[in-house]
Amino acid sequence: MDKFWNKRGFATVSVIFLSISILAVPANSATKVTTVKQMLAALSVKPEVSSGYVRAKFKHWIDADKDSCDTRKEVLISESTVKVTTGSSCKVTSGKWKSSYDGTVTTDPSTFDIDHFVPLKEAWESGANRWDTATRTAFANDLSYGGSLIAVTASSNRSKSDRDPQNWMPTKSSYHCKYVATWIAVKYRWQLSVNTAEKTFLAAEVKSCGSKATVAIPKRAQVVKAKATVEPNPNSGTSGNDPQFGTCSEAKAAGYGPYVNGVDPEYAWYRDGDKDGIACE
Repeated sequence: MDKFWNKRGFATVSVIFLSISILAVPANSATKVTTVKQMLAALSVKPEVSSGYVRAKFKHWIDADKDSCDTRKEVLISESTVKVTTGSSCKVTSGKWKSSYDGTVTTDPSTFDIDHFVPLKEAWESGANRWDTATRTAFANDLSYGGSLIAVTASSNRSKSDRDPQNWMPTKSSYHCKYVATWIAVKYRWQLSVNTAEKTFLAAEVKSCGSKATVAIPKRAQVVKAKATVEPNPNSGTSGNDPQFGTCSEAKAAGYGPYVNGVDPEYAWYRDGDKDGIACE
């Protein structure tokens, strides 16, 4: 079958929590933001969280609207410059893509990755460590803002890895200003922080780029974390660990988990039913 979308669609998955709290938005967010410079000014400056990240904590490539096309396939379909052909289970079999990072053009979708513009690890270190599972899933599959996910060559995506702009920039120099602007926009959308060195670098780039540092101003995403609906163990959560609950079900309902063996001390508190090294999935 043929499928070609000019705009990304995203079906919101409703998740109900007994008690939730919306993370604080910076006080100056009431001011209408119209420029990249204003978005950067709205970002909180905080040290990065240096531990606790596990990729499994961000469930990605979901099929949110149940049309057999997961997030990766949706992006490939959206970003192809020609009509895309899909096969069984929405497998993308043909199209044409151009990587903004290095300018490479291909008709073979297997040579392209879908990059989280702000890497998952960077997001974790910049505030996502406080998010509930539903918010992390929404971030990892954000089809509502075109800058959040991008189809690029696998080689450029792996070269970038989880580095921020002060440590990695695309080889295509003409894309640098758009890259910096989009990085700021995604952090602004998801209320992620920047560290001091990162903000200094971004501010210098925005100033140098001038009018070239332009990007669509995103709508703020709803960022929430769940409060515990049961009393946690009073002896836990006092040394940087999550609160301890009686079962994984209680922990997940409160927005905590998953926990990886050898990485998260909380893993030892719960039963790993399928023995895959991850508890409270």
